[in-house]
Amino acid sequence: MDRMANPAILTVDDDPAVSRAVSRDLRRRYGDRYRIVRADSGDGALEALREIKLRGEQVALLLADYRMPHMNGIQFLESAMDLFPLARRVLLTAYADTDAAIDAINVVDVDHYLLKPWNPPDEKLYPIVDSLLDAWRAEPERPTSEVRVVGHRWSAPSFKVRDFLARNLVPYRWLLADEPEGLRLLSAAGLTAEDVPLVLTSDGKSLTAPSEAELAVHVGLTTTPQLDFYDLVVVGAGPAGLGAAVYGASEGLKTVLVEQRATGGQAGQSSRIENYLGFPDGVSGAQLTDRARRQALRFGAELLTTREAVGLESGGTTRLLRFGDGTTIAAHAVVLATGVSYRMLNAPGLNELTGRGVFYGSASTEAPSCSDQDVYIVGGANSAGQAAVHFARYASRVHILIRGADLRQSMSSYLIQQIESVDNIIVSPYTEVVSAGGDGHLECLTLRDPRSGEVRVVETSWLFVFIGAEPRTAWLDDAVMRDRLGFVLTGPDLLNEGRRPPGWTLPRDPYHLESSMPGVFAAGDVRADSVKRVASAVGEGAMAVSLIHRYLEAQ
Repeated sequence: MDRMANPAILTVDDDPAVSRAVSRDLRRRYGDRYRIVRADSGDGALEALREIKLRGEQVALLLADYRMPHMNGIQFLESAMDLFPLARRVLLTAYADTDAAIDAINVVDVDHYLLKPWNPPDEKLYPIVDSLLDAWRAEPERPTSEVRVVGHRWSAPSFKVRDFLARNLVPYRWLLADEPEGLRLLSAAGLTAEDVPLVLTSDGKSLTAPSEAELAVHVGLTTTPQLDFYDLVVVGAGPAGLGAAVYGASEGLKTVLVEQRATGGQAGQSSRIENYLGFPDGVSGAQLTDRARRQALRFGAELLTTREAVGLESGGTTRLLRFGDGTTIAAHAVVLATGVSYRMLNAPGLNELTGRGVFYGSASTEAPSCSDQDVYIVGGANSAGQAAVHFARYASRVHILIRGADLRQSMSSYLIQQIESVDNIIVSPYTEVVSAGGDGHLECLTLRDPRSGEVRVVETSWLFVFIGAEPRTAWLDDAVMRDRLGFVLTGPDLLNEGRRPPGWTLPRDPYHLESSMPGVFAAGDVRADSVKRVASAVGEGAMAVSLIHRYLEAQ
């Protein structure tokens, strides 16, 4: 077995003389225990970090010059945090940049700023680096667990496993069952190609066609609550739920965040969100989700995955959440942030081919497999547009199928402009899918113009569906009032000619985000008449916590 590579110390500076000097000084002192990696630009340094990440190795320390063209040191460190959040961070500055360095402590939590020049290094460099490396060793980042998944490309259960791991940001290696290495692993596990998916965990455990709950336990996700009673239970870990968890935990509430599948919700699947405040260059849904998840955990919130909520009950000042396995969690207050799911496309052949060429949502794990092929996307909202731009980087052509005349009624202007600038994205108006066909996987679609009835058949192995939204509220039954579409009614919408909702026992009207059950709040897409945007969902999650404080103070 190969010896694990030494942890890396990475330096980035566009000044060759400074870059050589810092690399030389670091190698002289730490070269026997650490691998010194040198880059001359932020982009080059990020590429090096990605390679280190893919190899499952560690980075102990990052030293970045502040004044670099295209990407300054603060911007580089902010991006590097997504790859190695526990690496210690140093900003190299000139005296004139001291104010910027102080700002960086707040922006990217820089551990130290180092003034140039640092001669002699024995006095001005090594003591600082020594202390930072000591701190890193006290809490080292775990080496990347190499989870391996063996399966068939067109196997729906194999896709389900890969999708679950990807959405939960668990690194894994994908191996096809009909290739030599995949066959060797199946044989070693005593299985055949019919038994996929096979999941091999980093500790040598073999899982055959595991459930999501079983998979979660073996890849290190938390599924069991630490307590029986909490101040706040948040149901759903999309932007609204993550916002509520961050603000609840940061303000001292014992908070647990419960998610059935994976953090991020629909926003977590977005390849690029470009209109979210504070990210002028855009941010992927996965990056935004991971940052919010880490932030919630840092403030002390618990995050439970693969826990399906099946009921909500009220008992005095206690709210009881029931799970599908028969267990319960009790709390003073609840935030419902279960979001929405894409509606199924009702056409012959689609159900049978779901997970085998037909996918709901972006299914970003499949993008590399679409190389040089035609991809079809159904839907005209932002999520469909973001997916189209993402898949256009891989596919030969991306076809957006919409029933209306154009995208202007349903998609943001900035996204329409992007789509118009990408040569291999084709928008097909007045087009609907009427059937799908294929032997074992999607091979063709039948499309129709609803105006003329004209029908045409296209060959493709890839269909991604982004149509409509259905709230995930069926499990609530009659616990809280919902509108005719199933969205949770809150605040003023609960009042009927000034009368409070049936069963309301408090001597006040429901708060703005409060449901018909006192102490139970709704935030984000699941709430009736909410604005379907990431920023508003996060804001409602934070607002719900503010209202919960008012609710608890009155109890």
